[in-house]
Amino acid sequence: MEQKHYIIRGGEQGRARLLVLSRVMRPTTLSLLDQAGIRSGMKCLEIGCGSGDVAFDLARIVGPDGTVVATDIDEIKLRLARQEADRNQLSNLEFRLADILDDELENFDLVHARFVLTHLANPRKALEKVRRSLNPGGVLAVEDVDFRGHFCHPEYAAFSRYVELYTKTAQRKGADPNIGPRLPELLIKTGFERVQINLVQLAALSDDSKQMAPLTMENIADSVLAEGLASPAEVERLVHELYAFACDPETVISGPRVVQTWGYCPG
Repeated sequence: MEQKHYIIRGGEQGRARLLVLSRVMRPTTLSLLDQAGIRSGMKCLEIGCGSGDVAFDLARIVGPDGTVVATDIDEIKLRLARQEADRNQLSNLEFRLADILDDELENFDLVHARFVLTHLANPRKALEKVRRSLNPGGVLAVEDVDFRGHFCHPEYAAFSRYVELYTKTAQRKGADPNIGPRLPELLIKTGFERVQINLVQLAALSDDSKQMAPLTMENIADSVLAEGLASPAEVERLVHELYAFACDPETVISGPRVVQTWGYCPG
């Protein structure tokens, strides 16, 4: 995935956001992997591993007889993830600096990608490459956003503006912030069979998921400013107002709709 399409800040600051995201998404991602048929002994690939948290879970699930390769385009996040894997003694897990569109893949039994395809100008090309790397009967499980699905209560101008700015910035970069509903069609057209779909949406009064809006606004600030979609003063104000809104115990904030789709390579 070329960095030019990725609008969210990388490095250690970006990883801090991903750690929160991983905590709030972990239950539903584990449920997806279970429905897709993950089991002990599998060889798995995690694309766009970020902070590495899904890769850690994969490594634990497949156990010592299985292996996991986790790729990302951010060397800082990979270095930190390797350190965490070492602390957890996950010897069946390898982190690699690799781009799904450019680098060669070996064969796998299961491939998972969360919030990756939304950042690609040509997601079908990536899926075609993944399909070629899957063993017969292997499974691809993807989950991605439909940013239009956000809501909050009460209605809040700063929240609506955040959703607008994220959407416009992603589209300016050639990405698709509303790719979620397209996922089943993309898998079917790429040749996957028995394609299935599930819908996930998180909303909260008090837990970490409420922090994702201000955290994400902070981490897209550079891209928003580079595209000329807002002034520095407006971005600073939005971040401040979003944190205040998120900290109010009477407000409700949702994340985007998340579409989970999985399908199998012909056996």
